[in-house]
Amino acid sequence: MVWVFLAAALLPFIGAVAAKAGGKSFDNNAPRQWLAHQQGWRARANAAQANTFESLPFFFAALLFALYQGVDPSTLMSWAWLWIVLRLFYVWIYIKDRGTLRSLIWFLALLVNIYILFLGV
Repeated sequence: MVWVFLAAALLPFIGAVAAKAGGKSFDNNAPRQWLAHQQGWRARANAAQANTFESLPFFFAALLFALYQGVDPSTLMSWAWLWIVLRLFYVWIYIKDRGTLRSLIWFLALLVNIYILFLGV
């Protein structure tokens, strides 16, 4: 179970590293200002990072609630890993600038998260 929490918590850093790695004149003293001026795939990677951070509270809450309700951990882990895979795909698709597919993957991950929430009800 701890690996799912750790993997989810580290997801946003994939977008962060993609946005910053190898960037010209990257300023580690003012990374947010530097990122605000990026365009193209770097800007999309940064947006994917932000969206992934935004999705974490609901995911963690759904997992904890399902555990509290006594959901079988192996069932819960299957759905949690599916959410993580979908979110990884989301970041990749976001960077690749495939808006419609990105929105579909976002929606599927949201549905998985809602399903996790209701597993214990």
